[in-house]
Amino acid sequence: MPIYEYEHTEGSKICPERFEVNRPIKAPPLTVCPVCKKPVHKLFGSVYMPKHLKKVNVREATNNGFTVLKKSSKGEYEVHKPDRGI
Repeated sequence: MPIYEYEHTEGSKICPERFEVNRPIKAPPLTVCPVCKKPVHKLFGSVYMPKHLKKVNVREATNNGFTVLKKSSKGEYEVHKPDRGI
């Protein structure tokens, strides 16, 4: 289940200003805090994206059953075959 972050729209003496909740994706957003019953709104956070991505090793990908595509100079995609090392 994803973690959603909420913020109280009015101050709460019981709860912190912001809190996180595990909720199913299809569940509607909360409108009140489950603890103090004060109004809340959902915050939009960032998605984790790693900064350093490993380059695709074509030979390793094909050995594991993947098909690697490469864009040609004509703008079409072709199956990319690994170079044969001698």
